[in-house]
Amino acid sequence: MAAHRSEMSRSVYITGVSGFIGLHTAKMFADDNFAVIGIDQRPLEPSDLCKHGISHFVKTSCVLESLNQIASEHGRPSVIVHCAGSASVQMSFEDPRADFMSNVMTTVDVLEYARVNQTVRVVVPSSAAVYGAVSTIPLDEEGAVRPVSPYGVHKLLAEQLCRSYGASFGVAAACVRLFSVYGAGLRKQLLWDACNKADAHNFKFFGTGDEVRDWLHVVDAARLLRLAAGWASPQCPIVNGGTGIGISIREILSRIGKHWQPSLVPIFSGQERRGDPQRYIADTRLGARLGFTATINLDEALLEYVEWFKKERGL
Repeated sequence: MAAHRSEMSRSVYITGVSGFIGLHTAKMFADDNFAVIGIDQRPLEPSDLCKHGISHFVKTSCVLESLNQIASEHGRPSVIVHCAGSASVQMSFEDPRADFMSNVMTTVDVLEYARVNQTVRVVVPSSAAVYGAVSTIPLDEEGAVRPVSPYGVHKLLAEQLCRSYGASFGVAAACVRLFSVYGAGLRKQLLWDACNKADAHNFKFFGTGDEVRDWLHVVDAARLLRLAAGWASPQCPIVNGGTGIGISIREILSRIGKHWQPSLVPIFSGQERRGDPQRYIADTRLGARLGFTATINLDEALLEYVEWFKKERGL
């Protein structure tokens, strides 16, 4: 699909810019000569602004009034990449209302801004969690969606809102169902947990280890979100963000363990966590047709992660 003509203004709002994906997405747009306005409730260090090419940072919540105020001060964007929102399945069980407000209501406000300002395109990072309990692998974008967590339900609602605003108001949008995003700098989730446990010589984990995930490096994820800005349309294409390759949790942790001295072998509790699927692998054919192929080597990226962690801890 051809990029929208309004891209000539070359400005983008990145909501949730202080987050892991938001920062990398800002850098991807900045490298493509966009003026990047970052929006987040969490502060950013001046060094992060420079490193990730953020022209202006606005510390505020992602609500319609804030978007209008930012536009009056910094100009209307051609693209909004809506990275703001919670990103934890487990937290969505503990506080489903907060997850709904974070992932659904903020999306409504972004879309409402785009409805009033029709040249603005919207890119929404969604999640493979919308697929829920699955029996057929790989996961096709046109296949059934049966989310089993509040987080998955709320991400699906955000997708449906995008398509509704497209059908009813002509808002141009695109959604990317990200699979297991990782990379140096991520201070949560499996790799962070694994390195902390390795440092403590307590390499024990929940689950069976046989759970399979599709691991997408954050640089590839950010590049895909940049590409999605060019696909955005009232039909709201929904594209998987994965590699098409499934690797078990046991294998990932074993590879991490080999980077420690002495090397470590993961031990599993055998207990499954609520909301955790058994196997997730993306069908990547649609993304490939639209010009996306993951490029980051997993082994090199895992080593980079471990080296980053050890440097952070002074090990």
